[in-house]
Amino acid sequence: MLKKENIVLNQSAETKEDVIRQAGQILVDQGAVEPAYIDSMLAREEVVSTFMGNGLAIPHGTDEGKTSVIESGLSLVQVPAGVDFDGNEAKVVLGIAGKENEHLEMLQKIAVIFSEEENADKVINATSAEEIISLFENEDM
Repeated sequence: MLKKENIVLNQSAETKEDVIRQAGQILVDQGAVEPAYIDSMLAREEVVSTFMGNGLAIPHGTDEGKTSVIESGLSLVQVPAGVDFDGNEAKVVLGIAGKENEHLEMLQKIAVIFSEEENADKVINATSAEEIISLFENEDM
């Protein structure tokens, strides 16, 4: 599900809203969601921070936003300088859109990868999309 064209490296963002829009636009561009899903991702972030720890944030839409999901999709935005997520620094932002309950399995695999600081550092410091895909494939994603 994580494809080379869905990964952007060495990005910068002034705010969490900026990076959420970047992650959401990748999902739109890959045909996984309608543009309205980005607003749903921003609305979710207003309710609860999607920062997960170890430099990772996983913005995703609200329950109402699921109507904008065409197919399950994943985007990855690497922000080496970090971006503030309510007092926490996110360096990897994984945009996620799930059709039915497919996203739950994706979230579980992401959580396993990022539960280990060493793996998180590998994604944060990756210099190619292939490095990241390799790490995710080793978790059978």
